[in-house]
Amino acid sequence: MKRSSRMGRGLGFCLAAMAGLCGCASLPNSGPSAGDVAQQAAVDSVQRYEFVDLDPSVVERVNQGSADSLVAHFGDYRRTAEPVIGVGDVVSVTIWEASAGGLFSAPMISDKMSAGSNSATIPEQVVGRDGAITVPYAGRVHVAGRTARAVQGDIEAALQGKAIQPQVLVNVTHAISNTVTVGGEVAAGARVPLSVRGDRLLDVIAAAGGVRAPVNETYVELSRGAKTSRVPLSRVIANPRENIYLQPNDVVTLVRDPQTFIAYGATGRNAEIPFDADGINLAQALAKAGGLDDNRSDPQGVFIFRYEPEPIARAIRPDSPLLVPGRPMPIVYRLNLSDPNSLFVEQNFRIASRDLIFVSNAPFTEVEKVMGVINGGLSTASSLATVTNAASTIK
Repeated sequence: MKRSSRMGRGLGFCLAAMAGLCGCASLPNSGPSAGDVAQQAAVDSVQRYEFVDLDPSVVERVNQGSADSLVAHFGDYRRTAEPVIGVGDVVSVTIWEASAGGLFSAPMISDKMSAGSNSATIPEQVVGRDGAITVPYAGRVHVAGRTARAVQGDIEAALQGKAIQPQVLVNVTHAISNTVTVGGEVAAGARVPLSVRGDRLLDVIAAAGGVRAPVNETYVELSRGAKTSRVPLSRVIANPRENIYLQPNDVVTLVRDPQTFIAYGATGRNAEIPFDADGINLAQALAKAGGLDDNRSDPQGVFIFRYEPEPIARAIRPDSPLLVPGRPMPIVYRLNLSDPNSLFVEQNFRIASRDLIFVSNAPFTEVEKVMGVINGGLSTASSLATVTNAASTIK
């Protein structure tokens, strides 16, 4: 009787421990269940994130708003036919006179011929902060914000009556104000002068030596005044409208940013995975992650965790309390792969860099874990009974 009582107490203790283990949700797991993700969108009346089921209409709204655009931010600005001179530019001035013996020409030796030249070149000078340069016998001549042709006329007018029928040529030998600054992942960062005809973004990048990083990993950041926009270089190459005209003092920075996503949960591969392409869809991303694990994945629990930009979030959930102008909003997208139509949806849903794709465990997986714990407990109880029997026999 004592032996049976000890075995019963040992078995009862193991079963009680297993019941407590199951009751307090202490079973090991790789993440929340599909039900947990849906229920935790709002806890205690506090909205944590938006929960959105993927369907063709949602995918269309996400894809339409997901692409940032240079032309939308800045417009396709075309340079004027003739650039203007600015402060800091280096300018040279050459003056011709109709005959020798004037202010800027050599004296005549005879009535028929001149031994010298009828022209003079004033040494190069930098346009001062006052926007002017100095021309002998003409004084300070304002040139900033004016074309070289207009400055030539002003100098000629200032020299009338002093020089012999003066003709003037103004040339900007080193432009500072009419340049674009290019830096980052380029072969040679520099200030690139803009030509009279106007230069597009790819023209300026080529003038700086081209990009050093792979095109699919390179982003273009364009800063103009207080506005900055960032787009993939591959989009600029693929869409001619994005190859916009640049303005003086624009800053172009090429940034290398490898595109990756994180696969997590019941997938064949849990890792941070690179796109290795200009862009991938959800079907391709799941394939790169080794697909869903047949032994434990829940096909109804495929989730994409993402911070969506405010315009896209507003298009999907216009009444969400989480909407804050200018700030991204957390959204969890769910795809039900048990629905055959979802196989088309996942081919159209574009993955964004830094997305987290999570596949939850199937409900029966938790049952298997419980059964494993029970079997382990029963084995422990059996071993305990065997030890108890052996001890009683020795006594």
